[in-house]
Amino acid sequence: MDSDKGLPLPQRYWAIAVVALGITLAVLDGAIANVALPTIARTLNASPADSIWVVNAYQLAITISLLPLASLGDRIGYRRVYMTGLALFTVSSLACALSGSLAALTIARVVQGFGAAGIMSVNTALVRIIYPHDQLGRGVSINATVVALSSVIGPTVASGVLSIATWPWLFAINVPIGVAAFAIGWKSMPRTPGHRQPYDYIGAIMNALFFGLAIVAVDGIGHGEHRPYLVGEIIATVVIGYVFVKRQLTQTAPLLPVDLLRIPVFALSVGASVCSFCAQMLAFVSLPFLLQNNFGMSQVETGFLMTPWPLVIVFVAPLAGVLADRYPAGLLGGIGLAILTVGLVLLASVGAHPAAVDIAWRMAVCGLGFGLFQSPNNRQMLASAPRHRSGGASGMLGTARLTGQTLGAALVALIFGVAPKEGPVIAIDVGAVFAAAAAVVSLLRLTGKRSVEPA
Repeated sequence: MDSDKGLPLPQRYWAIAVVALGITLAVLDGAIANVALPTIARTLNASPADSIWVVNAYQLAITISLLPLASLGDRIGYRRVYMTGLALFTVSSLACALSGSLAALTIARVVQGFGAAGIMSVNTALVRIIYPHDQLGRGVSINATVVALSSVIGPTVASGVLSIATWPWLFAINVPIGVAAFAIGWKSMPRTPGHRQPYDYIGAIMNALFFGLAIVAVDGIGHGEHRPYLVGEIIATVVIGYVFVKRQLTQTAPLLPVDLLRIPVFALSVGASVCSFCAQMLAFVSLPFLLQNNFGMSQVETGFLMTPWPLVIVFVAPLAGVLADRYPAGLLGGIGLAILTVGLVLLASVGAHPAAVDIAWRMAVCGLGFGLFQSPNNRQMLASAPRHRSGGASGMLGTARLTGQTLGAALVALIFGVAPKEGPVIAIDVGAVFAAAAAVVSLLRLTGKRSVEPA
């Protein structure tokens, strides 16, 4: 197979369908668990605080294993990592459905998170193999569209299932979908060569410790953790991070892609991604409080009014993907992030008694801006890496997203602790600052080469 021509038809369609199904399962499970937490806590006789681990265990497992699995994909082939992750996710979904205690459910969610990481770590690397180079933007936009659509329907799916069945069915429905995706993927997913360099097991352990401690420390800052514990966590994170990065600089194919970060356009794309997802999370976490506490809206009204943002992304992302194959990602991303900045400023200044339509169209503006940025940025991040390092680029793409989301959520908690009443508006304003910074970073890419991919 000519790597620049992608897979032949119709194999290409079947392969991208498997990628889309896997991403749908991974994203949906993060969304539906949030909605089901109160029900799960009551059924398993767990406290609300303890039940949070059903969500945290999943997210933490993904974060600490994303880069190690992406590096493993470069070594043994992306198909193996993806298909193993899909199988693990499916089996652990059944384990979640059969869990009879919070401890059993939490353990199953950890395993499910590792499966999701296998799916997410190499999905964009597979897109690079599946699609021809001149259509890469279209392929990458499918991921962005699927993620946005899954975010839209996640709460609706959870509410619908819980209205007719018990919470274990939220996880049980993954099983037939996962089995079908695995069966199709077994025949259609491309086989990619790896390399024979030894795997960096020590680096994988240090990666898990660094990102795990970093998340705990950032979360502790946001929630006002006791200072001695917080200082200890920060010191441990810095020390492990320093040794980890120093070690990675000596590797020919580093687990933490410091070699890719030396490519200016790749580093700028990562920076834009972190800032943009931080801005998005600052808004997403604070908006429900603004709508319900400040404007007196119900949970149902809040859900409907937050829908325009991801819904617009569903329509804009494919168009942005096509444009990304023709125009510089730095320009498209800069325009999109400028629009996102304007949308956030408009949301923060909506007034004390806004009509529903005044909120909805502002949310749509934010979705338009973010959708215009995301697909081109992901395409350039992937295309600017050498082909044999596609796994590292794919893993870094997911890590940048998770880093931005974690930082944004922690900043919201910190802002709410300092200014409870004005917190939502301040958080959205801070989000606008991050979006503006991301726009500047994106435009800086126009001074460099669009892609350094070797022929």
